[in-house]
Amino acid sequence: MSFTLAELCITAAAEAWRDNGEVLASGIGLIPRLAASLAKASFAPELMMTDGEAYLVEEPVPVGKRGAYVPKVEGWMTYARVFDVVYKGHRHAMTGPVQVDRFGQQNISAVGPDYRKPKAALLGVRGIPGNTINHINSMFVPNHSTRVFVEGEVDMVSGVGYKPGRLSGGKSGRFVDLRLIVTDLAVLDFGGPDHAIRVRHLHPGVTFDQVQAATGFPLLGRDTASETPAPTAEQLRLIREVLDPHNLRATVFKDNPPGIRQEAA
Repeated sequence: MSFTLAELCITAAAEAWRDNGEVLASGIGLIPRLAASLAKASFAPELMMTDGEAYLVEEPVPVGKRGAYVPKVEGWMTYARVFDVVYKGHRHAMTGPVQVDRFGQQNISAVGPDYRKPKAALLGVRGIPGNTINHINSMFVPNHSTRVFVEGEVDMVSGVGYKPGRLSGGKSGRFVDLRLIVTDLAVLDFGGPDHAIRVRHLHPGVTFDQVQAATGFPLLGRDTASETPAPTAEQLRLIREVLDPHNLRATVFKDNPPGIRQEAA
């Protein structure tokens, strides 16, 4: 079956929640939300998931206009209760950083070498410093480029990573748990020395050299990376008919390209 790049990224990102156990799955943004929903709807029914407001639900809530659909509520998950879950480390969030460096440090705050006069002021660090030291984190990057995957260190360390120099002087990285980064080119993990970023999968039609050229630091995994698994027919059915019936995913990437890169020619 043919599939789009958005659908490929959704199925690839869903794997971040495989074998997590009973944790709160928080997908920040459309692709991460659909990925968490796909995981719960297919291979991880034990995941806790909210309706996007204040309730825990038995099944993922479709994105977009709900029409006659009524969420299947099974409990409360108010803003205050989220902190109880976070405090215990029972959450896996997938976020969308503006910058990432070789050891997974994230920046969502400001871009530019001078924090007092940034080139661009963004969200601020918000809750990500505490979140990244107390529960599982993954990331989604829709535009894999050297502007995102930066040489050296991110301009402002908002989210904690594995950088050895930052974990010296008695600081511990034992509560840092970064899993996957899904981009429009590849799936990355932290399987290198000192948890450096490594290429796990290359999207169909993408080469390792293409990913390296779009990355500001040396990548690992040239000899071990495999091709990103294609969505199954059942996964595509769930995405298209159940989770995103209005095809909002088609807006994520310009012109909604195919999942196999050669098909774009």
